[in-house]
Amino acid sequence: MSGMEMDKLASDYLLTNEEAADIALEYGVVPVIPDDKGPEIYPRITPNDMSMHPLRPPVVTIMGHVDHGKTTLLDTLRSSSITASEAGGITQHIGAFSVQLDGGENITFLDTPGHAAFSAMRARGANATDIVVLVVAADDGVMPQTKEAIQHALDADVPIIVAINKCDKAGVDPSQIKEELLQYGIQTEDLGGDIQAVEISALKGTGVDELSENIVTLAEVLDLRAEVDIPVHATVIESQVEKGHGNIASVLVKRGTLSIGDIIIAGTAWCKVRNMTDDRGNSVSSVGPAGAARVTGWKEIPQAGDMVLQAESEAQAKSVVNHRVEKRKNKSQLASISSMNDKRRETHARENIERAEEKAHARAVREYYQGIRSSYPDPLEKKDGSEEGVDNPEANKPALLLPIIVKGDVSGTVEAVEAALGRLPNKKIKPVVLNTGVGPVSESDVAIASSSEQCVIIAFNVKADKKTQNVAKRQKVQIMSSRIIYKLLEDVEQLMLDRLPSVFVDDLQGEAVVQQIFDITMKGNKTASIAGSRVTSGLLTKSAKTSVLRNDKVLYTGEISSFKNVKSDIFEASKGQEFGIAFDGFEDLRQGDVIQSFRQKELPKKLE
Repeated sequence: MSGMEMDKLASDYLLTNEEAADIALEYGVVPVIPDDKGPEIYPRITPNDMSMHPLRPPVVTIMGHVDHGKTTLLDTLRSSSITASEAGGITQHIGAFSVQLDGGENITFLDTPGHAAFSAMRARGANATDIVVLVVAADDGVMPQTKEAIQHALDADVPIIVAINKCDKAGVDPSQIKEELLQYGIQTEDLGGDIQAVEISALKGTGVDELSENIVTLAEVLDLRAEVDIPVHATVIESQVEKGHGNIASVLVKRGTLSIGDIIIAGTAWCKVRNMTDDRGNSVSSVGPAGAARVTGWKEIPQAGDMVLQAESEAQAKSVVNHRVEKRKNKSQLASISSMNDKRRETHARENIERAEEKAHARAVREYYQGIRSSYPDPLEKKDGSEEGVDNPEANKPALLLPIIVKGDVSGTVEAVEAALGRLPNKKIKPVVLNTGVGPVSESDVAIASSSEQCVIIAFNVKADKKTQNVAKRQKVQIMSSRIIYKLLEDVEQLMLDRLPSVFVDDLQGEAVVQQIFDITMKGNKTASIAGSRVTSGLLTKSAKTSVLRNDKVLYTGEISSFKNVKSDIFEASKGQEFGIAFDGFEDLRQGDVIQSFRQKELPKKLE
């Protein structure tokens, strides 16, 4: 086994197909390995010479930080009103729009969200594009999502045009933005680089024509061409479930032509194209390269980012999808086996160390009784299962869990919300996503939530009908509706804080010093010691927790049984006031003892 690099195997180790085959071959047995090759389709190889194929419009992605004016720029470019319909003026998911300029040139724009939660969607936009327009607000400069957008564009090796927005504002200096961009590898033309920078005001339309001309010029230099007479090759931009239309996917065609009636596959979903509409809602019969359309007819919802390929028939599409589902299942099983083997290796290593320590301790005990050692060995530390934070699952397990079901309008949004929840502080309470889905909140979602204690349903850009809301109310299931990602995260954090138990500490509210001890006769001829005292600071209250200290050592902590001023019962005594005091079950009071009064103070809750 060691010769086969399998020296770390154990009796409970699960072998993969390859490992089992290697062992069989070592012993002269021919293994029978299941053939993993099944029906599959692939995009056509791109020809070396594209000059014979027609030019296609450029695909341009608008990227940048939240609220830097990306959607307003698109709004100006296509003379429509997107921003007004977007919650909080912030784009929530990728949209694909085709724009025809005054000169007749067409450009397809992708609009990516700017909020931190939508990183994966920005990366998808960068990888599906020909040109990135980086929008930077002149009054705000380079911000976190600006840096991230730059990195996505550089990683995808996509040319960049910088649009410095809000240049109409008083006191802004676009040259400072250009200098700031130098730190992140963006060197504009007027600073000796090759990246174009255009000063614009998306709101007023200033400089937008120049930006469009620069995009067209760069597209001509890139000489973007694509075949139109081959099976379609496209990308899923977004997907969602729409009432009355079923499963819908926004598709960006890269090569070929997509037509009504075509059979297409995306990931583990397939579709016979029933209907297509453009970004203005108009029905179209076909879409060529760099064109975008909303496609209906999907049997399942494809995932955003999936490659779309055309199949010859429904039978081929079903066969390919079934094979992909099986491959995904096998891959998941292999990952589970690998994880299980890793855990078993760790367990064996820990047990070997413990056995070695026990043997060493037993040997040391023998040596002590044989007179070899002068002292008895220290007892072995009792193991509580494993080393903290490594093998012990309880070490990293938070005390509380917040079960969540996420429903959203489109798959990319659901993906982004789930990822954002996973990045919330989770040492004290951890949000756990039980289920996700695209579409409105349903009664089945409520049923799943009610089966888990205190589960919350997040409805992002979707609603629950009246019947579902009533069911949720009866089942005491909370539905959190939101349309703005950062507001949603704030609400979830507040919910997490509310679920944390309150922590109280003793807050010193006053001190007194015993001046003299008096013995008084109580009912039944019983005597009791009363400490005549004076408040030296703060306030003492009868209902508060009280301690008695002598030489800085706490002798007693408990409740006050008698609290008087002269002969009248009092409930509190302030600084300088004298009083007599006695305690339940404690009479060993002496002159000079310090009496402290505490109030319970709730500590502010914090997530970690």
